[in-house]
Amino acid sequence: MCPWEGIALESQRIRSILIVGGGTAGWMTAAALSRVLGQDYCQITLVESDTIGTVGVGEATIPQLGTFNRMLGIDENEFVRRTKGSFKLGIEFVDWGQVGERYFHPFGNFGLDMEGVSFHAYWMRMAKAGIFPDIEEFSLMARAAASNRFMRPVNAGNSPLSNITYAFHFDAGLYALYLRELAEANGVRRVEGKITNVERDGNGGHIRQVRLENGEALEADLFIDCSGFRGLLIGETLGVPYRDWSAHLPCNRAVTAPSERGNALPSYTRSTARKAGWQWRIPLQHRTGNGLVYCSDYMSDDEATQTLLDNLETPALGDPRLIRFTTGHRERFWEANCVSIGLASGFMEPLESTSIWMIQTGIARLLSNFPDRSFASVDRDRYNRLMVEESEYIRDFLVLHYKATRRDDTPFWNYCRTMPVPDRLAEKIRVFENSGRCFRENDELFNDTSWFAVMVGQGLQARRYDPVADLLSFEETRARLAHIRSAVLASEQHMPDQAQFIQEHCAA
Repeated sequence: MCPWEGIALESQRIRSILIVGGGTAGWMTAAALSRVLGQDYCQITLVESDTIGTVGVGEATIPQLGTFNRMLGIDENEFVRRTKGSFKLGIEFVDWGQVGERYFHPFGNFGLDMEGVSFHAYWMRMAKAGIFPDIEEFSLMARAAASNRFMRPVNAGNSPLSNITYAFHFDAGLYALYLRELAEANGVRRVEGKITNVERDGNGGHIRQVRLENGEALEADLFIDCSGFRGLLIGETLGVPYRDWSAHLPCNRAVTAPSERGNALPSYTRSTARKAGWQWRIPLQHRTGNGLVYCSDYMSDDEATQTLLDNLETPALGDPRLIRFTTGHRERFWEANCVSIGLASGFMEPLESTSIWMIQTGIARLLSNFPDRSFASVDRDRYNRLMVEESEYIRDFLVLHYKATRRDDTPFWNYCRTMPVPDRLAEKIRVFENSGRCFRENDELFNDTSWFAVMVGQGLQARRYDPVADLLSFEETRARLAHIRSAVLASEQHMPDQAQFIQEHCAA
């Protein structure tokens, strides 16, 4: 390299980043970028207005959030304490396959693979013979959740207690405030103000600056749009179209209301299917988060609000709040010198708690494809391809819940049961129905255990079991599964009640 080439590259380095919007997306982005890039690399500014509300109503997450928090150097007990959170071992689904049925989608695995063959294959062989029909007996997370238990994994050899997998419930507003403290300590500058105008340059159409209500102008090299559903930069300014997935995921509204905390503190999220959608319950230390996700073609806002209030387990703490959304994503997550993260980039309803994961993976992929001021198309193209693929994989998993139903009691569920689905999902269903096999495609978020849990839980039937399950004799298979089940049940009894665990380690 010639001696002045490095100088030329240095002059192209990103010197300033402006994050538009706070909330969970904005402050996760600010905290992560400031932690990784450091104060000497570039100036990071976040602009938000206290007069503009955020969508966050209490969040349920998946286990990957723990990795993000550890990257930020966050102590887990402090995180749970500061966000008045609780622990989550999975999701209970009620009335999804048929009214009166329930199943559990746990974190972690069912049983353990043997002789290089999936545990699912051995279990299905036994289940088809009428032995061990309940798959949840082979998941410590499912069993512990049923009795509201929780503990962190311990070094216990091959015991299920060594492999406890968990996520969190927390107050999203408190999490954003906590991350703001960390980000500002790392040099992030917060500006209070409402954006009234966005200015672009006259050449490549890049965003040059935003102007605030008080007249202040904020310039930057890189802009990150965390402005929520509005998509102020990516949508309103740059005009990136929105890809609508309502044909596959028809719910388009949610009504939310917090309620008092119950006597117990469940270690799982609950999703209960309703007439034209589903209702969530998220237990926190100080209250319970509730919401009804529904399709306005089949249920009015007033009916949805009344349905939610009629089905609260504890008295409401506030007035119901209505949220409108369209499931889908921007055709391009990164356009010119603007990257959209969070709701500005798209939204896949909260059925499997993936919203914060999409923020997290958006940040991680931005850092791994971080640009200079040339904003090379190769970086943008790769980022956009990866984010679209991630969205499509998650979409397919969510659509499975609606498609794999036997309900025909309402027009909404009739539509879901008979609707066409994306080709990749249709193939997954055909493969399972033929041999009970489930596969994880490439690096998709949800693994074969997740697919298996939902397919079995919602009553999809496999014509036969995977023939490689005959590798072990019938009697040996039964004996091994009996041993695994006993270990799971014994481990469950060893775990404390979640409320007790939180009181000892991380009570708010």
